[in-house]
Amino acid sequence: MKILALDTSTEFLSLALQVGDKSFSHYQNVGQTASQLILPRIQVLLDEAEIKLSDLDGIAFGAGPGSFTGVRIACGVAQGLGFGANLPVAGINTLMAAAEASGKDRVIACLDARMGEIYHAAYVKQNGAWHEVSATTVCKPEAAPALDGGDWVGVGSGWAAYGEVLSRIYAKNLSQILPDITPTAEAILQLGLPALAAGNAKPASEAAPIYIRNRVALTTRERELGQRL
Repeated sequence: MKILALDTSTEFLSLALQVGDKSFSHYQNVGQTASQLILPRIQVLLDEAEIKLSDLDGIAFGAGPGSFTGVRIACGVAQGLGFGANLPVAGINTLMAAAEASGKDRVIACLDARMGEIYHAAYVKQNGAWHEVSATTVCKPEAAPALDGGDWVGVGSGWAAYGEVLSRIYAKNLSQILPDITPTAEAILQLGLPALAAGNAKPASEAAPIYIRNRVALTTRERELGQRL
């Protein structure tokens, strides 16, 4: 199959393209310039693979949770490209993508949600498929849901920002912490592939972001203080 995957839910622009047994990727810290760079970089990957957008079988994208603006960019680009080329799309939870990117089987995925909060979910991989043990939520680090058992691996920027608090909560559960793991387009591609291959992906018109936090805007004062959603 020929699949394009993309993610802009963090400060990284992550792209992946699979064409049969060949793969092409781009991963770059772009800050808040993803909207300017994503389409040109997608075209570069297509050119490297010597295919056109219309040759694709589908698009997978990081649907969130994550940066409100970044999630909207990924969803909008996937929807626009998919609609224009009549391609199905698969929206992938970015916390699950972080778990997939970690290469581990028992994962507590935490992404920094700003404003003193984290996006949180826990997954166990069995027989090659992820099973949600703790549902995706947004919460204060000190309110992270309790988990049973050991050998859990903490991944994601939430561990970098609030590692001390989270490590205390999960002291009896953790075997390792990997705070530098981010959702990647390669992981999103792998997670979206089954739905796309089985014909279970959605039409582009139904592409939708995953919003966990109800607040989608900051007050003027919060912006002046440098806070971000």
